[in-house]
Amino acid sequence: MARKEHTARYTDEELRALQREGKDRSDWKRAAAMTQADIEAAIASDPDEADMAVDWESATVELPQPKAVLNMRIDRDVLDYFRRKGKGYQTLINAVLRAYVRQKEHPPG
Repeated sequence: MARKEHTARYTDEELRALQREGKDRSDWKRAAAMTQADIEAAIASDPDEADMAVDWESATVELPQPKAVLNMRIDRDVLDYFRRKGKGYQTLINAVLRAYVRQKEHPPG
């Protein structure tokens, strides 16, 4: 599926204003009139949903572990690299460290 060149971002208030003005480009009357069978047929015909089946009987809820606060020294170039990645760079650092730990605890092979 090709990605769109531009993603528009709106606040909740902006979306509600667009909806009030009839400029939201959503056909809410058609959506409200859809039956469960219509909805399931639309999902089944969506190529992004192909072969996607969720087994809710075996689904589990896994709450994230609380984060520990850490004050550490890190090489400036390493910190700059992650900061250049933008918002969420600390989460990215955590993900890299988690991947390292998993590889060390469970090496391939």
